[in-house]
Amino acid sequence: MAEDPQKQKRMAAAAYDYENDPRWADYWSNILIPPHMASRSDVVDHFKRKFYQRYIDPDLVVETMSSGSPSQSSKSSASSSTSSAANDGARAHNAGSTSRSSRASAAAGSNTGSMGWDRQTIQFSVNAWVFIVAVLAIFPLVTRSLSNRAYRLSFMGTACSSLYSLYALYGLPRAWTMHYIQVYFQSIITTKDFIYFIYCLTFVTSHLCLKFALIPILCRALELVAKFLRRNFNRSTLYRKYLEDPCLWVESNTTTLSILSSHAEIGVGFLLIVSLFSWQRNIIQTFMYWQLLKFMYQAPVTTGYHQSVWAKIGRTVNPLIQRYTPFLNGPVSAIQRWWFR
Repeated sequence: MAEDPQKQKRMAAAAYDYENDPRWADYWSNILIPPHMASRSDVVDHFKRKFYQRYIDPDLVVETMSSGSPSQSSKSSASSSTSSAANDGARAHNAGSTSRSSRASAAAGSNTGSMGWDRQTIQFSVNAWVFIVAVLAIFPLVTRSLSNRAYRLSFMGTACSSLYSLYALYGLPRAWTMHYIQVYFQSIITTKDFIYFIYCLTFVTSHLCLKFALIPILCRALELVAKFLRRNFNRSTLYRKYLEDPCLWVESNTTTLSILSSHAEIGVGFLLIVSLFSWQRNIIQTFMYWQLLKFMYQAPVTTGYHQSVWAKIGRTVNPLIQRYTPFLNGPVSAIQRWWFR
């Protein structure tokens, strides 16, 4: 008899090298689950299979993850052993007690699920609001004052969303000492949420208004909103009629959106350099933003996209420098040494 094809697919999914796939780090950083769930190996394996189904083998069948936790299992086993010991004395009473305890545990499970739902709903609400406000900021018929206010609110909303996501995934430091704070920052500093938080701080505190900088914000909000709608409203008639195709396109083109964001982020860096020659110059902001671009070039969640864009820029600019302005080879080499340091 032939071996079960799903078993072979599950074995292939388990053997896949997730750590060397940059898409896995990006995918895992956007999973919204509590920190105590993220540390469980069965939860990580479940999302690895989901990732494998989405990007590698769509025919892989991923079973629904059980909502029970080890603590609940131990509690229920202890409760059952206690009730079995007490059954020798009063079976009828214990039957009622068991019924009540099962109803209580079911209610507890329902409350746990509703807490997770509320967390995701809050994130969806903030990101949907950011998307609407960002579109309002770039809409050409909006007044200048309203557009500038919407511009800053977009960055503030994304910064709050990123902070909330970091809190939901990593919580707070175990203790407010230098050692634990350093360990905590080492765990969050390479995540996409932290990078977007610093990105937003760079612009929300500046008087310079670059609408081009909203492109990464729009791409992030659009991706998270589409992901939430596909997970929670896929049976809604309204969703199937109007939103299913756009959400499916967004989820199928996350790589395209990430590439677009990388182009926009690097383009903003050059716009800030150009702004140094205007009355709106901000030297500190420009320096901080280029430090952020350098970090994005090295961070695992963004390095693939940024390196691709910079390689394309190098293939275009380097021949022009060699041909027309060879005296710039020295400064360019110095900048490259700083960049790769």
